[in-house]
Amino acid sequence: MVRNRVTVQEAAQRLGISESGVRKRVKRRQLDSTHDEGRVYVYLDTARTAADPVPDSVPDKYVARLEDEVAYLREMLRREQEINAMHASNMRALGAPGSERGSEATQDEQNTGQETQGPGPEGSTAPDSEATGEGNIERPQRSLWRRIFGG
Repeated sequence: MVRNRVTVQEAAQRLGISESGVRKRVKRRQLDSTHDEGRVYVYLDTARTAADPVPDSVPDKYVARLEDEVAYLREMLRREQEINAMHASNMRALGAPGSERGSEATQDEQNTGQETQGPGPEGSTAPDSEATGEGNIERPQRSLWRRIFGG
């Protein structure tokens, strides 16, 4: 077998790939090469052309295993999407959250229809709506964190 010593540019033309592709193959030791006077020379067989590229170094069994893993992951993703779609439809069927007064209202508040009055932002207590004659104006329920820590 006769081997020709060619530059990276010539090897790229003969193999039908880019110069960076040749350099990567040299780095991965898929092509024999030498460094001489700051230049890289590649050794190619005389019969090797663009129609006969460097054989793949990755065995087919690894490629087949990765393809199987991709198929498995796609199937798992499809199942998760179906589950999420079922959960979303169940949530829509139950109704929108917050359509009532609030999920944090205590049982006493639901029975009497009054909210617990605490100190306001200025530190004073707010009068009941019945005492001021304002009617039944509902104020939005403060969150649990706001009721505990104020604000």
